[in-house]
Amino acid sequence: MPVYVKDIMVTPVLTITEERTVQEAAKLMGRKRKGCIIVTRRGKPIGILSDSDIIKRIVAKDIKPSKVKVKEVMSSPLITISPEDDILTAARKMKRANIHRLPVVSRGKLVGIISLSDIAKTSPELLDLLEERLRMREEEPRIREETTVGICESCGNYSDTLRYVNGQWLCETCVEEFE
Repeated sequence: MPVYVKDIMVTPVLTITEERTVQEAAKLMGRKRKGCIIVTRRGKPIGILSDSDIIKRIVAKDIKPSKVKVKEVMSSPLITISPEDDILTAARKMKRANIHRLPVVSRGKLVGIISLSDIAKTSPELLDLLEERLRMREEEPRIREETTVGICESCGNYSDTLRYVNGQWLCETCVEEFE
């Protein structure tokens, strides 16, 4: 059963208008203990300002945050996701864009935000399974008489009873299909 963005998104979302200063944004982010703030124009989301944006674009360049408007340093265009999408789609979108947060938008309206941390908190057991599967793929199959334990080289599923057939380790289902 898939987990949807709407099931784990965080609401309400911290927002600030594009004409406010970076200093105001940073103070608000600090007060609310948030790592980012969504920048809006006439109530519509147009960009995002993260703590790393502030560090790279303001602090590292020794620019006074009270003199810079958020619209000048925000990340834009805004990459968003629908609340109806599943979290796998969200994770893939974040990976492709090399970002850690996605504003959730429905019919042009900001309804939430989702982060990689939210996804990880929702399904830590999934992360454990993925790590185990990757580890198993790196290991050579252990031979026990005619069968072994590991990942089927045809379907990619784990099996306690892999058989070596024509140079591949196959699970019972794939062996039956092969024969």
